[in-house]
Amino acid sequence: MYEYKVVPAPVKGLKAKGVKTAEARFALAVEQAINDLAADGWDYVRTDVLPSEERQGLTGSVTHWRNLMMFRRTVVSDAVVEPVAPERVEPVLTAAPVVAAELPDAESVTAADVSEPAFEVEAEKTRPA
Repeated sequence: MYEYKVVPAPVKGLKAKGVKTAEARFALAVEQAINDLAADGWDYVRTDVLPSEERQGLTGSVTHWRNLMMFRRTVVSDAVVEPVAPERVEPVLTAAPVVAAELPDAESVTAADVSEPAFEVEAEKTRPA
């Protein structure tokens, strides 16, 4: 899980030794803003331009576009949550209920009914090597 931080992007460059152009000064300001937050454990994600509607005068409003820098870092929680495996449930096999009307009478069962089942014997086939 992450927590996010949104800060306004720099609008003005920083002066430094050896940095002469306006683009280089602005890049230095952005670099320093990213490095300052990275020192606190924040990872730079992206920069977005988002609208901000503000009041102007008594009844009017105007939309300003703001440059915002997005950062995130991992949230460290005190409690470590370990996944719990679901308990295995064994299937229960039950026999179908036997109805007394389906059972033959002991007197009506003959020796032919109790004989061994006949199995067909096939010749053994071999696979070619």
